[in-house]
Amino acid sequence: MKTYQANLLNVLTLIAMSLWAYFAYEPTPDKMSPSVTTFIPLVFGVILLLCHNGIKKENKIIAHVAVLVTLLAVFGLTKPFMAALDEERFMAVFRVGAMILTGIIAMVTFIRSFIAARKKS
Repeated sequence: MKTYQANLLNVLTLIAMSLWAYFAYEPTPDKMSPSVTTFIPLVFGVILLLCHNGIKKENKIIAHVAVLVTLLAVFGLTKPFMAALDEERFMAVFRVGAMILTGIIAMVTFIRSFIAARKKS
């Protein structure tokens, strides 16, 4: 998988899962409306989407920015993932797990491309 493809997969997952979490929210007596924090992965997805053309054109600076944003997203999603596991919210585990998984795939792809570029020069 090429870096821009892995990034696009991650972008689509971040955006889709964030919107799904917001619109499929089921109110509880403690919490009647969804939190705006469900849009944080969406923001990361939009930032990465803006980096997509630069990644496709193999711009090193944009690729490094995308790696940083992806890394922040993956680390930022670990706490919601653990909370969803503890509370046994399996749909949330699926959504956040999918975002973490695609983020890790994108990170591995980026790192492989950086190593390959270093070997070329």
